Amino acid sequence: MLTSSNTTATRAAPSPVDDYARIEEAIAFLRARRGDQPGLQELADHLRLSATHTQRLFSRWAGISPKRFVQYLTVEHAKRRMAETGDLLSLAHDSGLSGPGRLHDLFVNLEAMSPGEYRRAAQDVAVAYGVAPTPFGMALVAYTSRGICHLSFRGVEPDTPLRAQLTASWPAAALSRDDAAAAELLAQVFGQCAPPPGGLSLWVSGTNFQVQVWRALLRVPRGGLLSYRQLAHLVGQPRAARAVGTAMARNPIACLIPCHRVLRESGEFGTYHWGSERKMALCAWEAAARDAAAGTAPSAEEIAAG
Repeated sequence: MLTSSNTTATRAAPSPVDDYARIEEAIAFLRARRGDQPGLQELADHLRLSATHTQRLFSRWAGISPKRFVQYLTVEHAKRRMAETGDLLSLAHDSGLSGPGRLHDLFVNLEAMSPGEYRRAAQDVAVAYGVAPTPFGMALVAYTSRGICHLSFRGVEPDTPLRAQLTASWPAAALSRDDAAAAELLAQVFGQCAPPPGGLSLWVSGTNFQVQVWRALLRVPRGGLLSYRQLAHLVGQPRAARAVGTAMARNPIACLIPCHRVLRESGEFGTYHWGSERKMALCAWEAAARDAAAGTAPSAEEIAAG
């Protein structure tokens, strides 16, 4: 039952994690009812909110209306963005540039080790880590003096502790926990505060092909989408779409190495290590941010109108 306005006024503001849980629930509902195209009131009823509070939820979380959010999740939008991104990257390649203009993107530096170097370095490396809320739920970020080495969410196995994912990758490292420092770092990752002047550094280990795929992903701009085939072309291996998918599955750093921006050729979002709903949420959130940066985001009046 809806509470009175006085009670609502004294209630604490929803946390980012609470908002994301509702967004994920909304995506799951919209996926299940895709053929019906449920309206705002049906979505609000499913979320156990009023239509007004549902509007506020999406506006608070992504700056858009539920209607615009649903548009970002359509196959038609995905196909259009894949075509646009492919053309943009092809133009950058033909011009001899490393990637398209990234004025509104977070600058990321990637340093890679071979598996042999990793085994030697991991013997006595100090890894600090922490868990903190983000716009996409609780996340764990880990870092060394050379850069971020791990970023993960609770995925398809939500009962697996986040630290277990880290220790599987760094079994011999000396781990120390600092949630406050992690919260500050994650705020930089998700644009809630300014990153360092030189951008964020990543420190990863992978085969030459895996690193090649990860570097190619860094060229895909925020709000951009690619198919597996397009990504294979981007790394110079046009027949290696399946191998590209395998390399993406080995990605140790969610979001910053943006494997969520790669979709099926059909425009379907497909699977994601940290959950299909999270992949869709990431893509819609980034599409909204891209449109806001380009000046094409809806006005407050348009959001209120749905």
